[in-house]
Amino acid sequence: MKEPPQKLPDARGLRVLILRSAFNPRIVDGLLAGARSALVSMGVAKPAVTVEEVPGAFELPVAARAAAESGRFDAIVALGAVIRGETDHYEHIAREAAAGLAAVARETGMPMGPKRDSLPRRRNLDDSRSRGRGFQARRGRRTRASGRV
Repeated sequence: MKEPPQKLPDARGLRVLILRSAFNPRIVDGLLAGARSALVSMGVAKPAVTVEEVPGAFELPVAARAAAESGRFDAIVALGAVIRGETDHYEHIAREAAAGLAAVARETGMPMGPKRDSLPRRRNLDDSRSRGRGFQARRGRRTRASGRV
């Protein structure tokens, strides 16, 4: 896989919304920590970062659209984790959430990150836990390095 450029974009002065799903909090907490760290390293002031919670990954696009249209933010980071259960429900949720976030970015022009990486799909909770917080933090750094604030 091609590595993103290592030069970080200058994000000083930006107002960033982090949307986080309430489902799978142990995983999403790691994603949130990675996203916050990435934003700070890009120059975003801590008070300029707002974190809002939605019930689940399926609600991320609706909240992202409302935020994008509000004019209050310069960029949005959407975070959630979808875990496989007994049915293929997780595939539908992850696919529609990712497609919805892409549509919001495309239709509003709002920078949205980290797209694919924001909705990790795992076979089960143990698989997700085995990835650990370091895995989630690497996702945040990749988002930062790619300039997809």
